[in-house]
Amino acid sequence: MNQITLPTLYGIIGYPLGHSLSPLLHSTAFHDLGIPAVLLPWSTPPEKLAVFVEAMRLFNIQGSCVTIPHKQAIIPFLDKITLEAKETGAVNLIYREGELLCGDNTDVRGFMAPLMNIPRATAQDNVLLLGAGGAARAIIVGLQRLGYTDITVSNRNATSAQLLAQQFNLKVIEWDKRYTLKAQLVINATPLGMQGQFQTQTAYNYDGFKGRTGIAYDIVYTPYVTVFLQEAEKAGWQTISGLDMFIGQAEAQFKTWTGKNLSENAKQVIIDTVIPQHFSNKKG
Repeated sequence: MNQITLPTLYGIIGYPLGHSLSPLLHSTAFHDLGIPAVLLPWSTPPEKLAVFVEAMRLFNIQGSCVTIPHKQAIIPFLDKITLEAKETGAVNLIYREGELLCGDNTDVRGFMAPLMNIPRATAQDNVLLLGAGGAARAIIVGLQRLGYTDITVSNRNATSAQLLAQQFNLKVIEWDKRYTLKAQLVINATPLGMQGQFQTQTAYNYDGFKGRTGIAYDIVYTPYVTVFLQEAEKAGWQTISGLDMFIGQAEAQFKTWTGKNLSENAKQVIIDTVIPQHFSNKKG
């Protein structure tokens, strides 16, 4: 009688999950590398979070990506967390160390990866960070790891910006005055430009970019080229898409779980999925 070998289970939890790219990316890489595993989407409302963690322990699930709204709420249910998770106050990855469930934040490494590959990016650059939400914390930790010290945050909600600045020793500029700061690295960590109701909006426009050059980094990856990046390109700036950060953080997740790098094919599958959506939306 043949014995059936079940694949190792990984997942992604969030609520609502929408059309997450993580299952496609990780499951493709597992297949490409001959790893008998699969990553499944598990839509988990907040009131079921504790039940999910117990299910991970009971069914020996080896790991999970964690997304909104669980990145902070998951922490008390875990046995230990990494320094990155402590510094950002958020977890986007669960992995196992024996029987222990551990939390990490790979958004930090995901954010850093594209900047490390750009020769003109230098820690002496003046940075303007737009937004003060959860993603902003990972960005700040990443910037400080890379040696950036001149970081200014701007947010519509001034209180959120002040709290973030106090925690990480940053400067603050009022939202309405953000264009007066002539930064060389401008980062969009707001939802403005994201596919849906905010798609036609931008946190920073051509008039802000023009007259100098620098790097514009948008953490939004759907659409592939946001209004923010279009405005920057028009002014002659070098741009980084949020897709680079997404793949970077996923690469760190996959490496933690398997000790291997994502397959190049898996990365290309994601690029081929996101970019056609961008161009079809433009035609529509």
